[in-house]
Amino acid sequence: MATPLRSNSRLSTAMERTGQWVFSQEIPTDVIVEVGEANFNLHKFMLVAKSNYIRKLIMETNEADLTRLNLSEIPGGPEIFEKAAKFCYGVNFEITVHNVAALRCAAEYLQMTDKYCDNNLAGRTEDFLSQVALSSLSGAVVVLKSCEDLLPMAEELKIVQRCIDVASARACNEASFPCRTPPNWWTEELSILDVELFGRIIGAMKQRGAKPLTIAAALITYAERWLRDLVRDHSGNGIKCSEPIDSDLRIQQRELLESIVQLLPAEKAAFPIHFLCCLLRCAIFLKASSACRNEAEKRISLILEHVTVDDLLVLSFTYDGERLFDLDSVRRIISGFVEKEKSMAVFNGGHFREVSSSAMQRVAKTVDAYLAEIATAVELSISKFNGIANLVPKGARKVEDDLYRAIDVYLKSHPNLDEIEREKVCSSMDPLKLSYEARVHASQNKRLPVQIVLHALYYDQLKLRSGGADDRNQPDAMTTRNQLQADVSLVKENEALRTELLKMKMYISDMQKNNQTGTSSKSVGTRKPTFFSSMSKTLGKLNPFRHGSKDTSHIDDNLGVDVTKPRRRRFSIS
Repeated sequence: MATPLRSNSRLSTAMERTGQWVFSQEIPTDVIVEVGEANFNLHKFMLVAKSNYIRKLIMETNEADLTRLNLSEIPGGPEIFEKAAKFCYGVNFEITVHNVAALRCAAEYLQMTDKYCDNNLAGRTEDFLSQVALSSLSGAVVVLKSCEDLLPMAEELKIVQRCIDVASARACNEASFPCRTPPNWWTEELSILDVELFGRIIGAMKQRGAKPLTIAAALITYAERWLRDLVRDHSGNGIKCSEPIDSDLRIQQRELLESIVQLLPAEKAAFPIHFLCCLLRCAIFLKASSACRNEAEKRISLILEHVTVDDLLVLSFTYDGERLFDLDSVRRIISGFVEKEKSMAVFNGGHFREVSSSAMQRVAKTVDAYLAEIATAVELSISKFNGIANLVPKGARKVEDDLYRAIDVYLKSHPNLDEIEREKVCSSMDPLKLSYEARVHASQNKRLPVQIVLHALYYDQLKLRSGGADDRNQPDAMTTRNQLQADVSLVKENEALRTELLKMKMYISDMQKNNQTGTSSKSVGTRKPTFFSSMSKTLGKLNPFRHGSKDTSHIDDNLGVDVTKPRRRRFSIS
């Protein structure tokens, strides 16, 4: 009946039965049909009775006796032609959801329609499609899956569109009124499809008014099926990503990811933020288009108040957990959220710097904890560390203990920083916003620059001076900060004056030494008046008792009166 070119063992059992029936007619075969690598020895009259296409080939040939036909372009290949041949010979075979689309396309190719012959193969397959295959979601999806290898003929015969209509309608109904468990079983059914056909079903579901959460459930399942290693492995301890980024697999994954992002519904909060973070990490790793990355970043920034530290770490480390990703995406996400909060504050008539929303405060706490986690990375520069820390508005941090912890971890992980670099790291922190416990720790922390330690100590002194033992009774931060700055400036001025006085004292001491040395080495004569002798003489003029109680107001200072100290006499009683 059929003789494959490579091995006779490729004949199926059904074909052997058909061959037995053909040869039992005791009529020799008169045509060989080539379909790919298989050859089928058949009878012309049996084929012509059902196939108008084969009849035309035989009738229109210039050969006197056509003994070989090439039908390699038949949809479905040798396996489907085998069933079509069985149908021509009247041999029963099974039509299933897996082969009905291919049989329908083969019937169209061979022109085995009811117009040519009643109750032909095309009519039989159409009945099966409408009555069996397209009566359920699972059947429609399986038929649609088989159409992936039958394009464009399956599209021209409206098989694809019929399957999409049935699948989208059934999926919407199942999402609203589940009749099986688990409730999202239909998402697993849709996930077997090619991304293009899957996208068409998602589009049809949107047109039918499917809820964003319903679309999101289907997209999450689809992404986890086709990007399993990239989406499901969040620990940072898994895949080593040995595939080069320009390999066929990575290129296919990149195109798939970009298609999934394009299918995301307009509702921004439809997806869990953890899933969005995983998509963005895939986009970063696969070097997806900027449009794909920007869309994921925008969606994350809009619901950033729900983010966790683990979610941000998903974006930050490579899949093997060995090095940091580019942190620009994290910065853009935080910046986008801050801008959204500013817009909302202005819209509500408030001032963003004065009042921070609870969402902004939660994000600030999460960002500080995130900084503490990535601070141990050796390759994290000061500029990147401060760049993320400074994105959070000052008013969002009521207490900066978490930021202090992150700074301390960074200083501990980077012990070779000098004083100036350590001050740069601490520049994003306000020491006045530390709790009492944090200030005590900071005052004893040798890793901190001296300026921060002094601020911590001085702040407690101000509190004790004002008599405020409780943080609730302390003056507001702005007043305390101004007072601290004024006191620090006074301290600096006092230090400068003290330094000048010490210099003057040293200068006077040196002059006195030089004066004593000059007196002992020079001969007796008129000494050159010095600054101290002149000053002593002037002060002496102002002393009314320099010669006892005698009135000396009439004495001229220019007469040369001896005003040296009189010789001491010893008085005794004899």
